[in-house]
Amino acid sequence: MSGSRCSGGGFGQRPQGRDWKVCMTNCPTLIVMVGLPARGKTYISKKLTRYLNWIGVPTKEFNVGQYRRDLVKIYKSFEFFLPDNEEGLKIRKQCALAALNDVRRYLTEENGHVAVFDATNTTRERRDTIYKFGEENGYKTFFVESVCVDPEVIAANIVQVKLGSPDYVDCDNDDATEDFMKRIECYKNSYETLDENLDKDLSYIKIMDVGRSYLVNHVMDHIQSRIVYYLMNIHVTPRSIYLCRHGESELNLKGRIGGDPWLSLRGKEFAKTLTQFINEQNIKDLKVWTSQMKRTIQTAEALGVPYEQWKVLNEIDAGVCEEMTYEEIQENFPLEFALRDQDKYRYRYPKGESYEDLVQRLEPVIMELERQENVLVICHQAVMRCLLAYFLDKTAEELPYLKCPLHTVLKLTPVAYGCKVESIFLEIEAVNTHRDKPENVDISRPPEEALVTVPAHQ
Repeated sequence: MSGSRCSGGGFGQRPQGRDWKVCMTNCPTLIVMVGLPARGKTYISKKLTRYLNWIGVPTKEFNVGQYRRDLVKIYKSFEFFLPDNEEGLKIRKQCALAALNDVRRYLTEENGHVAVFDATNTTRERRDTIYKFGEENGYKTFFVESVCVDPEVIAANIVQVKLGSPDYVDCDNDDATEDFMKRIECYKNSYETLDENLDKDLSYIKIMDVGRSYLVNHVMDHIQSRIVYYLMNIHVTPRSIYLCRHGESELNLKGRIGGDPWLSLRGKEFAKTLTQFINEQNIKDLKVWTSQMKRTIQTAEALGVPYEQWKVLNEIDAGVCEEMTYEEIQENFPLEFALRDQDKYRYRYPKGESYEDLVQRLEPVIMELERQENVLVICHQAVMRCLLAYFLDKTAEELPYLKCPLHTVLKLTPVAYGCKVESIFLEIEAVNTHRDKPENVDISRPPEEALVTVPAHQ
């Protein structure tokens, strides 16, 4: 995300007659969650934050409930949320203001681009206050409302919330459910949903029953359209995503990167073992995706099931360094070798790609993975690192060094607010292609000087 930042911008006229600031350049965005408890707001907040950070938009989530827990320490009962509980109202307002102050600090002082304000925000008065806060600070405000009327969806959300919430640690399940239901009732009478007429001047997306239907209003810019597109693709259906690399290739054996080789003998053995593993999993309606490179196609062919080839799943393009060993790269392109070790995520091979490029290339795959249920992706080391970083919420600095060994399947199962990972080595030996992050590259000095201290690791 690039471009200038501002604290105001041009001016337009709101339909209701008062002036409002419209930022005409690349201003920070304030995402405001709206909805009753157990409507998936925190789930959406966390996923959206993870996605935006993954595509390179610095984003942070501010959960008002966590501010309340930090302040109050011990949660007693739903009575804290009663509309006539003056002490509770005072504390909740104090927590909301503290969160907004942190939002201001993050977006204005810490160069954040997007802040997600995660709270119920169920009244028009509260939303108007937050909107004015955004105006005063030059932020574009976008509301995300989650509305659930399906009893099954609500019941499932309550189970997730009460099992995962610190409020109900060591609490009997039935007691927790009863208290939480009463907590929801505390908000119902004052809840004012986003309205097509009353809120026609606001930017928002309204999500009904976690994706059954949507209402989108007044999308103002590229970031908001990306947010809408993402939110219209995610679902909460239980599923698993299986990630693995192709079987060991002939170039892997020689320590050479890239290229388009066939599998080695052990690589072919892995393909057979992968088939047995997948059959034993008994996965319902499994889809199989590969790149367009021979080593992933050859691995998938052994499965004996239909598979789909994606060009965007091809391995990172090493440009002039394709099919070279790391020792050859260091010898022939010493400056490039040092530059890559200084910033592996952003470094772009001459006539090739960077990991940053690869993330952008893989965004359609992430969108489709979010839409699908059970999928096996047979890909490549750099590609697998990028996909894994999305699901595990890894930073750009961590991403290029994630361990994705050959002949190992990673089973990813989305859970309430994250992702469970199981690593299954299929007992077929293979070369180790992982290269650890060098610890002795001094990035404070010019690259030419750094060359002296960079070792060639395989």
